[in-house]
Amino acid sequence: MTKRPEEITLMAESGKLLASVFSHLDSMNLVGMSTMQVNDMVDSFIVNELKARPASKGQYGYAYALNSSRNNAVCHGVPSTTEILQDGDIVNFDITLEKNGYIADSSKTYLVGTVSAAARRLVQVTYEAMWKGIKAVRPGARLGDIGHAIESHARRNGYSVVREYCGHGIGQEMHEPPEVLHWGKPRTGMILKEGMVFTIEPMINQGRHEVETQDDGWTVVTMDGKLSAQFEHTVAVTKDGVQVLTLRAGERALG
Repeated sequence: MTKRPEEITLMAESGKLLASVFSHLDSMNLVGMSTMQVNDMVDSFIVNELKARPASKGQYGYAYALNSSRNNAVCHGVPSTTEILQDGDIVNFDITLEKNGYIADSSKTYLVGTVSAAARRLVQVTYEAMWKGIKAVRPGARLGDIGHAIESHARRNGYSVVREYCGHGIGQEMHEPPEVLHWGKPRTGMILKEGMVFTIEPMINQGRHEVETQDDGWTVVTMDGKLSAQFEHTVAVTKDGVQVLTLRAGERALG
């Protein structure tokens, strides 16, 4: 379950490449683009520019380089030529990248054009909640400490945490043990050890936490139709804390 230092170095290389994909997305005006156009651009950038592999493509029978989850979509949204990003939308792009046999996983919720104050606040609090979870990572801490930190921040701000989906160990496989819940009790769960690598990826809902899967078999949406946001990083437990392997250019840890 734990990774050797040389493995974490390779995962950090994959993470750095994945961070550059998001930097590329950051430079784009998403208004009017279809989510399939975004997918195709990301696919081409990973393969042709970074000489890497979109790790989600072909995983579990999935055909695309990313998940695109817009507005009330919680996760696993499927890109489409008919889903056009509109001014005022929020959309999460969840992307995985494999280089030299090791996978990095990260996601970011984008504000498309001019977004309402309510949607902007949800996205900001979700980002903060992810960092609350990351800050809880250190040797000797427990998985429950991560979930508690995330859930407490979400609830203080009037939001709910999706319970059906969680973070996960990662390495040469996209999904490895352990499961990293985004809710829980402090001082419970598995003890964290140096060398463990996993994702922290809270999904925070504007309304109730209940979700349902649409008929495509992939896209998960809020049952009450309200907005959902998500952020994700791949992290490694270090000797004295945590290393964010997918940290993006200009990004700074939040307290």
